[in-house]
Amino acid sequence: MADLIAQYFPLIVTLLIVGALSGLSAGLFGIGGGSVMVPALFFSFKALGVADDVVIHCAVATSSAIIIVNALRSVRSHHRHGAVDWRLLWPKPFWQSYALWIALGSFLAALWIAPHMSGQALTLLFACVMSVVAMQFIFGRPDWKLRDDVPGGLARPVFGGAVGVLSALMGIGGGSLTVPLMSMCNMPIHRAVGTASGFGFAIALPATIGFIISGWSVAGRPAFSLGYVNGLGFILIAMSAYLTIPLGTRLAHSLSQSRLKLIFGICLLFVAMNMARKALF
Repeated sequence: MADLIAQYFPLIVTLLIVGALSGLSAGLFGIGGGSVMVPALFFSFKALGVADDVVIHCAVATSSAIIIVNALRSVRSHHRHGAVDWRLLWPKPFWQSYALWIALGSFLAALWIAPHMSGQALTLLFACVMSVVAMQFIFGRPDWKLRDDVPGGLARPVFGGAVGVLSALMGIGGGSLTVPLMSMCNMPIHRAVGTASGFGFAIALPATIGFIISGWSVAGRPAFSLGYVNGLGFILIAMSAYLTIPLGTRLAHSLSQSRLKLIFGICLLFVAMNMARKALF
């Protein structure tokens, strides 16, 4: 028993730290912590000897499962500050909800698209999308607007579905995509971050279900896994992240909009460069 604890102790400590950082980022940036968790889980699973052809899939799937908890905690915290636009999350009729189409795209990506993609392709996708988003936050002008409000009509299934697909494939909560889009549609950054937390739940729940189904009989997964979702990583990171999300939320509402955008962009760019390095070298 002592040997077993000694073997897994470094991994347990690492996952607890990752959870604390992901919870902080979920509250601070509304991104669900996926940009922190996916690389950390990738390296942790690699150290455990998980097969190369499934390691990134397990990291993405486990990240999605943890984001369910992070997103629920984060959206409640932001709601207390009045920073969640429920007209986008839960309108009447519900088929006009961005969250609905985001959820459908997320489930499709996890169930069918991700299992047909290589680990290198998933990693490069993560890096490319994150780089574009980061550049917009770092160098985008404060007065750069696409329109005066968030579009409706066909934009809901088109953009909502696309956000769901990309977010599920990268194991993120969608805030790195929806926050800049809502900001360019004249939504204040704090309200965009709060609303993105709600979108994170709409992404993570169906994605997790899809990854469990699609990875059910796949060989080479880490121990204690349900489909592509690893139970040990989920429990430890979710438990740690739950405690730090309110701190991130308080920090988000104490920083200026320009400073919050700069920090958000720099963090995303750093993660994107690291993921590109892993895929190409």
